[in-house]
Amino acid sequence: MQAYKDGQKKFSNGEYDLAIKGFEKAAAENYEPVQTNYLIAESYRLSNRFRQAIPYYKKALDGGLTSPDAKFQYAYALKADGQYSEAASQFSAFAKDTASAANLQERALREVEILRIADRLKTQKMEVEIKDIPLNTAGAEFSPTILGNELIFSSSKKQKVYKNNGQAMLGLYKVAISEDAGTTQGNPVLLSQDIFDEDANEGSPAFSPDGKTLVFARGNTGKKKGTADVDLYMSRNIDGKWTLPAILPINDSLAWDGSPAFSRDGKTLYFASNRAGGAGGIDIYRTNMDASGRFSRPVNMGRDINTAGDDMFPYVAEGGRLYFASDGHPGLGKLDLFSATRSQGVITIENLGTPFNSPQDDFGLVFYKNLKKGFFSSNRDGGKGDDDIYYFSSPEEPDSAEVARNNDPNNPLNPNNPNYVNGKRKVVRYFLAGNVVTAGQNPMPIDSAIIHILPDTSEVQIAQLSTNPSGKFGTQPVEEGASYSLLVQRKGYISKREPFSMNGRSIPPIFLTKELTDTTFNVTIKLDKLELNKTFVLENIYYDLNKYNIRPDAAIELDKLVQILKDNPTMTIELSSHTDARATDAYNMTLSQNRAESAVAYLNTKGIDADRMVAKGYGERELIIPNAKTEEEHQRNRRTEFTILSY
Repeated sequence: MQAYKDGQKKFSNGEYDLAIKGFEKAAAENYEPVQTNYLIAESYRLSNRFRQAIPYYKKALDGGLTSPDAKFQYAYALKADGQYSEAASQFSAFAKDTASAANLQERALREVEILRIADRLKTQKMEVEIKDIPLNTAGAEFSPTILGNELIFSSSKKQKVYKNNGQAMLGLYKVAISEDAGTTQGNPVLLSQDIFDEDANEGSPAFSPDGKTLVFARGNTGKKKGTADVDLYMSRNIDGKWTLPAILPINDSLAWDGSPAFSRDGKTLYFASNRAGGAGGIDIYRTNMDASGRFSRPVNMGRDINTAGDDMFPYVAEGGRLYFASDGHPGLGKLDLFSATRSQGVITIENLGTPFNSPQDDFGLVFYKNLKKGFFSSNRDGGKGDDDIYYFSSPEEPDSAEVARNNDPNNPLNPNNPNYVNGKRKVVRYFLAGNVVTAGQNPMPIDSAIIHILPDTSEVQIAQLSTNPSGKFGTQPVEEGASYSLLVQRKGYISKREPFSMNGRSIPPIFLTKELTDTTFNVTIKLDKLELNKTFVLENIYYDLNKYNIRPDAAIELDKLVQILKDNPTMTIELSSHTDARATDAYNMTLSQNRAESAVAYLNTKGIDADRMVAKGYGERELIIPNAKTEEEHQRNRRTEFTILSY
């Protein structure tokens, strides 16, 4: 039991390699085997070791694990291991599970479609030879970049161990590129003693075109939980010496910021971040730099490039083409390499195919002197360790119009151009439809419900639909990248808002086989009957220990209740707070009353009249689980509810 607790503590601190050791001891003692195997799998996944996670996910799921996301992550790990058939089966099963999160269900269905065209993605788009180079070790070497005739890269060579994955901490190193560029020569050495922090990971170097400015990522010092403390730093080369790095103002203190790259003119810095407001996961951003080194506000690169997955490691080649890595665009596994080109305002994304891409991570591409050779990173099978750096080169191509056309991604007659069929641009029209049913275990269709379709940024109605006797409504045209709010009303039911976003739903052209394709997205909206004394639990309303102030995460959930009360203006409620049984009854009564009053006061500040709400603390007097033992059981008892008093 102690080993399990130690593992939980390390896991919550993001020290996944140490967590695995604790959980493995617990597994040897057969303590909580299902949860233990699941946490081992999660520890491997969160330290980017998907293959090792597979057997533990399987044991946990076979043992009856009910975690809603586990089957999705298991399927994703299978895909990253190249087990496409089994991955598709698991994704499909996950998508059919009604308890699964809607956004993950959509991703799972998308992954099933991607796996169906895996053979198409494996095609070789560019005749290249790839080979390993001498600098690779059993540790990690990745994110190569060029400075003169030297290769600068990230490598795990420091004395201190990174507790996330058990490897040595990362630093920046350099090595000479040989004359024929087919390999490197000599042993790698530290880039600069002035760009070296023994207690931090330092990686993903990027140099300005004149080689005098370096931007790189530094973090994972252990001062913050997880990986959010990675930030971008800058150093300048003055008289042949690198200055001490300074943190950049474009960082988000609550986010991971990394993998920088300069534009060809050095005036724009691209980087990746998982800051709030993106498309999901890690997104690519850009910021402009002026002559005095000041940065503009970072701008998201948009939904053509950024997906619900991770999009990172940007690189701008000669001619302005953007290369990047993504696990959100249709790919062979984890991160794949892609190119993005813009022509007449249209952005075309192309998977680089094999041999650049594999089921594992493939990222960090950079060209050397021309567009025929260069380096990239991968943790594919056959390497020397974790991430390795590979050299690629292609033979000279015959100078012919046909070759030129077939290598032009914007040429409508290029048979490899995914945006065209028979020389005509592929077009997709998107529609929204759905059905409205009663909430509960046996949902029944609701006739004559009114669906108001609104943009998520205003109350200006776009369209109004109603349900037929079968509870169905539709169809309404919707736009790529747009987000909507569906306000559903029916007499005798609680009015409800259902968000619907087109983010991540666009169909990549590679899936399309004809010039015009119509696609309809169906949503199911469940309405609760408007009944006196009916009680609803507000999920995720948490308070700090012995406190009753409204935390930011609780405010997000309470705002949903604000909207319910605004959409149902005649409804009055009792808002109640419940504690667990781990303090005295009198103390818990006072604490729960204070929490309920605090929540009511918050709702009042959001425009809900005080006379529509009654605050009531029940302390530990209405426990859901009377003899709670685990923290999860205590959490179920600590809940916030609202009950309909009148309407």
